[in-house]
Amino acid sequence: MGATGIGAGAMLGAGVFTVWGPATERAGTLLLWAVALAGAVAIINALATAQLAAFHPVAGGAYSFGRRELHPLAGFVAGIGFVVGKTASVAAIALAMGLYVWPEHAPLIATVAIAVAWALNARGVVRTAAAATVIAGAVVLALITFMVAATSTTADDAMSPGPTTLTAEIFVHDPRSVYGVLTAAALVFFAFAGYARIATLGEEVTYPARTIPRAIVLALGMVLALYLALAATLLAVVGTEQLAGSTAPVADLVSGTGIPRVVVTVVAATAAFGSLVALMAGVGRTSMAMARERDLPALLARQGASGAPWVAEGISALVAIALAWVGGLTFAIAMSSFAVLTYYAVANLAAFAAGRRGHTAGLRVWPVATLAGAALCAALAAALPLTAVIAAASALLLAVAARALSARRAT
Repeated sequence: MGATGIGAGAMLGAGVFTVWGPATERAGTLLLWAVALAGAVAIINALATAQLAAFHPVAGGAYSFGRRELHPLAGFVAGIGFVVGKTASVAAIALAMGLYVWPEHAPLIATVAIAVAWALNARGVVRTAAAATVIAGAVVLALITFMVAATSTTADDAMSPGPTTLTAEIFVHDPRSVYGVLTAAALVFFAFAGYARIATLGEEVTYPARTIPRAIVLALGMVLALYLALAATLLAVVGTEQLAGSTAPVADLVSGTGIPRVVVTVVAATAAFGSLVALMAGVGRTSMAMARERDLPALLARQGASGAPWVAEGISALVAIALAWVGGLTFAIAMSSFAVLTYYAVANLAAFAAGRRGHTAGLRVWPVATLAGAALCAALAAALPLTAVIAAASALLLAVAARALSARRAT
């Protein structure tokens, strides 16, 4: 249960409070199919990462796995994809807080939140597994309460049987293309980010080859069910058109139910800030691992008295603050999804290679599933908004070029 709680806590951050507007704008009433597709990709990615973690119980995730199973360059692409993607995630999560706390000045709130999270991490204050589980439980309870209240109010107002009729309307024909569903799924994928935290618990759980896959299936299954229920409720209660333009969809959901908006704000801000602290720590430690391998400047490996890589986290914080001011929420989410999907494409290919070599440690994902996972990651990444794709891809390519130039000079 502990591993399941950690995984659910890592997923239930800001994404569940923000992605529904941009995703509905692309998928319309087909939003549920986009959520299901994003969940399926997340499950494949998580199982592939778990297979690798069982055989390679080391820090660095797909950065380390790609280096060992594919090629140092593949590992670098995964690592820099993680750093770029999660830095964009920091901006998106902080903006989500701002849109719930003070919508008119969201970038300002985002800046303060990022600065505070960096200060806490620099002092060695991190979110524990117990705290993650408690926050996840509180978020789930709050969201269920919001959905029940909204559905009951709508049913009473309409004097109809309620949820059955409302839910049926979600599956009517929608003119949007498959491409729109792919784009929406790529955006919703942001709300699943964090599930791979379970796959890194190989040294912390009993019988990891059995415990980790079960925890992944349980955590992702619960979160996917919650997301499907929330998406259905939002479409039925808020409506497709209003939801497509919403920046605070959960607050719109409870409007008129008697639940004060401040309650939604507190829940959203708590979940977002908790994930923000954990996320910045992950970015810093991945940057530090890459710096120690000479894939990034040695300065990023510098640690403070608490052992935290405060320089790497500080640079990531500054970039995230800039994105919060110039990019906007949808841009930050899309940029994050592109880079993180690149990271998991490498992880799936590494899992395929590891499986062929027998590097499974008792846990092996079907090779066809890992190849399908890599292909789906590529398809979702390609379907994202062009500006975000160009920005994220440019960052990755510049990093690869800088690494090649550095290696040439060293030679």
